[in-house]
Amino acid sequence: MSRIGKAIINVPSGVTVDVTKGNVVTVKGSKGTLVEPIDPDLSVSLEDGVLTVSRPTEQKRHKSAHGLYRALINNMVEGVSSGFKKQLELIGVGYRVSNTDNLLELTLGYSHPIYFEIPSELKLTTKMDKGEAPTIILEGADKQLLGQVCAKIRKYRKPEPYKGKGIKFTGEEIRRKAGKTSGKKK
Repeated sequence: MSRIGKAIINVPSGVTVDVTKGNVVTVKGSKGTLVEPIDPDLSVSLEDGVLTVSRPTEQKRHKSAHGLYRALINNMVEGVSSGFKKQLELIGVGYRVSNTDNLLELTLGYSHPIYFEIPSELKLTTKMDKGEAPTIILEGADKQLLGQVCAKIRKYRKPEPYKGKGIKFTGEEIRRKAGKTSGKKK
């Protein structure tokens, strides 16, 4: 049996979970509302603040869907109660970032600035402190959307392995390569 799938989900106070006939799970909390359609073969039950996902058979398809949908529902519950946060750093000379509402402006060494519209479900803040790398901070309830937007921003200038320049997550380790050696061989 799936270890992830059979784990229970504790629903914190202030969070409501509704399961409709079409196996659509709706989770409401202080950070927002999230909706996810669930595989019709699986059953979701809520008893005494504990949410459980169960599968009908031991088929491979049911086993894989069991763990997947349990993880998705857990992320929804965690997202609407406490939310998710990701930070991106811009490493490189002349790299700058600014925002007006949800429009992100990136200067990444290209001949033009890059404008990126952040979805309204996410909260965007930028920091440009002296002596520190420019930082993009994204917060939201939907973990999938947050990760997808971060990946799109990071794609504009991925960190390169020689000097480490580019957009990276805060705390991410970039594997560095040795450059060319100079001088004559003896």
